[in-house]
Amino acid sequence: MESCQLALTAAKARVMGLDMVYKANSGHIGGSFSAMDAITTLYFHTMNIDPANPADPERDRFVLSKGHCTPALYPVLALRGFFPAADLELFRSIDGHMSGHAEMRHVKGVDMSTGSLGQGISAAVGMALAGKTDGKSYRVYTVLGDGELGEGQVWEASMAAAKFGLDNLCALVDVNGLQIDGKTADVMPTEPLDKKFEAFNWNVIKVDGHDYDSLIAALDQAKTVSGKPSVILMKTVKGKGVSFMENNAGWHGKAPNAEQYEQARAELTAKVAELEGK
Repeated sequence: MESCQLALTAAKARVMGLDMVYKANSGHIGGSFSAMDAITTLYFHTMNIDPANPADPERDRFVLSKGHCTPALYPVLALRGFFPAADLELFRSIDGHMSGHAEMRHVKGVDMSTGSLGQGISAAVGMALAGKTDGKSYRVYTVLGDGELGEGQVWEASMAAAKFGLDNLCALVDVNGLQIDGKTADVMPTEPLDKKFEAFNWNVIKVDGHDYDSLIAALDQAKTVSGKPSVILMKTVKGKGVSFMENNAGWHGKAPNAEQYEQARAELTAKVAELEGK
């Protein structure tokens, strides 16, 4: 039952993300849709958070390391109750506060401003280390893209996380195989990711990033690990949920035209209706 509710929430969030990007005529939709199920699971199943008290010092933290994927994060935050869904209409607007990259000063629920790839996981490591130093029980989660792993800073942060035994840190890698310039395997091969993270002394879990039961089990398992950080390698589909966007690197960072928007919205709202009927 929980997985069905998570699927419905993510389906609604995809519609909202599509609307945001279309209205702004700008945004990163492909990688947002591939990460949507994981981010939904974090906010609606795993994380200890209170939308009424977003600055609670005891809360779990989330850092969107691939900070351009706000068409996933912002709708999930709105649905979770951090701010009204109407605020999403201000996405990438010069008159609004909903920045195209994750922004913590003006968007409630965002724990770290991100956008420069590689820096998000570094901030997450710092948060987790602070929690350990202060004797706090909160956990820190971060989502990275597989293309982002070409940044050396990611591996510097990973070394530090292992050195300090940050078992309160869980990274989720959105392994959709594509980045702005094409296949990750062609631009800068990063596989085998499991062996790389194991060599950096991380606990490695591999899952289907669109299977809610697998995501829940992986996140729950990560909580039981002692002495080392965990990474969940999620096999995903870029542009998940829209037929002509799926597995298409061209949809990394562009907005649909009117005809494409209507087709995409019809497909996404059909999925919402299907899940509501279950």
